[in-house]
Amino acid sequence: MKFKRVFLIILDSLGVGEAEDAANYGDAGANTLGHIKEKSDLFIPNLKKIGFLDTLNMQDNPKVDAYYTIAKPNNAGKDTLNGHYEMMGITNNIPFKTFNSGFPTEILAGIEEVTGRRIIGNKCCNDDSIINELGDRQLNYGSLIIYTSADSDLQVAAHEDIVPVSKLYEYCEKIRAITLKEDWRVGRVIARPFVGQNGVYKLNQTGRKDYALKPPKKTVLDCLVENNYNVIAIGKVNDIFDGEGINKNIKATSNIEGLNKLTDIMDKSFTGLCMINLSDFDSLYGHTRDVDGYARAIEELDVEIPMILNKLETDDLLIITADHGNDPTFTGNDHTRENVPVILYSRSFLEPKRLSEFNTLANIGATIADNFDVELPEIGISVLEMLD
Repeated sequence: MKFKRVFLIILDSLGVGEAEDAANYGDAGANTLGHIKEKSDLFIPNLKKIGFLDTLNMQDNPKVDAYYTIAKPNNAGKDTLNGHYEMMGITNNIPFKTFNSGFPTEILAGIEEVTGRRIIGNKCCNDDSIINELGDRQLNYGSLIIYTSADSDLQVAAHEDIVPVSKLYEYCEKIRAITLKEDWRVGRVIARPFVGQNGVYKLNQTGRKDYALKPPKKTVLDCLVENNYNVIAIGKVNDIFDGEGINKNIKATSNIEGLNKLTDIMDKSFTGLCMINLSDFDSLYGHTRDVDGYARAIEELDVEIPMILNKLETDDLLIITADHGNDPTFTGNDHTRENVPVILYSRSFLEPKRLSEFNTLANIGATIADNFDVELPEIGISVLEMLD
């Protein structure tokens, strides 16, 4: 074992340039980080020091403090599940379904049948505006607000005074069961309880619960748990893998809360992996095409980098990456098919530098598996021996 603890930070949607097959997805020219940098006065000296900006051009930087490269996506689709699956060693050639024009009547009829409630909404919405639009109606008629983001999800919202959170969870479990049909291959069903009154409503973020598909195969996370290593999930990681291969789950409702939870964990002694997803980049700024907000979120992360690095022990490894792109300068509200940055930092590194490009995100999982001497995934090549 080279590193006792590995900390994996996933910057949800922070891609660094179009993937080789981006044109097949209508995403030619996409570059989340690059276009944000062009459109805003991005000030991120700490991330720059560890090679983050160097992933945009992949030129050699002899003054960098970390190994850096990019990873190319291979799994079909450009969604959260496929990005995380590939990272942890799963090949998936069938993209999850998206329903940007609303769900078909067959799904809606099934939901009404299993819940006994009428459906309102049924459209794409990438923020909480639908709650304020339809909240009064939901309260008056006891309906369920059904909507989707540009991701592969089906979100179910109801006021807590009308549908108790426990009952909403029960509904979502039933809806998850009826959306397992291949033609309706929705990645996640999401419970979205909300509160408020008189046309002013707010989602209860702590009450959110995701019902994802179980990974189709064993992941690197499973292999770690089987070998008695800690696998700590912060944020929506546990939901993404439906709890598989995770033995400690820590909720976080924002990037800042997640980073605070991460630094708390860094003060603990454990052996294994701590994996965090910072989802605000994607949900608050990527899908809503908010360039300035996305830039601020990156700068807020940059402020936290020194504390994170200072808390690392000499036998710790920090990996920073992303799962896909979501270029806020692009039209529409969908993810973008992009390469992702890969930063590897340890206080023990002597001469970090640019690494060759990863042909798959799975190299990350393979490197983690190799470090802990567990079963290697079916895809991905470890770069552990290159890190010194």
